[in-house]
Amino acid sequence: MSSRPAAVPTVQIDNDAVRVTEWRFAPGAETGWHRHGYEYVVIPVTDGVLHLETPTGPIEAVLTLGQSYSRPVGVEHNVINGGDAELAFIEVELKR
Repeated sequence: MSSRPAAVPTVQIDNDAVRVTEWRFAPGAETGWHRHGYEYVVIPVTDGVLHLETPTGPIEAVLTLGQSYSRPVGVEHNVINGGDAELAFIEVELKR
């Protein structure tokens, strides 16, 4: 079990087509290990650095406000705020 604080998800929309979740991370906060069941798009609402724990090793990813990116179904990781300021993004899971 981790000693890191938990990231805070707020589901904004959840219907047959999409799930839209705002994620907020205090410094050092994490999502916990999870596997994505849908393709998804991330829209950063702050700049920041993510530390990703993955099955193949750690990855560092830079978030830039307004620069969206997508990932395929099946991604497995633990997402950690690697910076010293709050970090936030919107995640849009595509159910269709």
